[in-house]
Amino acid sequence: MNARTSLYQQYHRKHRHPSIPGSSNDAQGRPRHFQTESTSCLRAYIRAKAQQGDYAGAITLLTELIDRNPTSAVDYNNRGLIYFQSGQLANAIADYNKALKLNPQLDSAYNNRANYYAAQGLLSEAIGDYEIALDLNPRNIRAWINLGITFRELGQYSRALDNFEFALHLGQLASHIYAERGRTYHLLGDWNCAISDYRRFLELEPPSDAASRLRLQVQNWMNDLLNPLSHKSAS
Repeated sequence: MNARTSLYQQYHRKHRHPSIPGSSNDAQGRPRHFQTESTSCLRAYIRAKAQQGDYAGAITLLTELIDRNPTSAVDYNNRGLIYFQSGQLANAIADYNKALKLNPQLDSAYNNRANYYAAQGLLSEAIGDYEIALDLNPRNIRAWINLGITFRELGQYSRALDNFEFALHLGQLASHIYAERGRTYHLLGDWNCAISDYRRFLELEPPSDAASRLRLQVQNWMNDLLNPLSHKSAS
């Protein structure tokens, strides 16, 4: 019995803008003492660049980190994620594969590569990588959610709900789980449960720039249920 199965069975038996302190920036907006900054501080700075939508700047800095440490699987994985977010899919999959070659135990890289496969419609390959991520780290909440979404896309609603139910037990990203579980109930035809989960999401996720896309999506899904005729005529 592997760790994921054990944790799963235990459940069924009884469920960020980082900053760089004390540093001025150069003409490129980087910390002035880039070469002497700690790797963790630089990664935080890169995350901030990516969150601001400066993907090119984040990729440039990550490439410098990789040049500094060519065996860093974490940095290849992070650069792959930013390539993916910026639509550079060939570069993304190359970096994910490199990260996993350097560190086959890096669960986050399997999750990210699975997201790439899912975006390409390769759902069987995606499921395989999500499951490897969970075998390596049974508490990888994002892999549980993503696996549930993939099962839902395959029409395997019961398996999707099972994943979301267990993900709630882990105690993280509850609002996102309610949104995705609500959508699953919605597609399954259980509209009362769908509306209940949509409302839980809206209660837990106050309006913000970070949550605006998902919040708008959930509101549209709920409108589909509460005002189906008016929504259809509007579209």
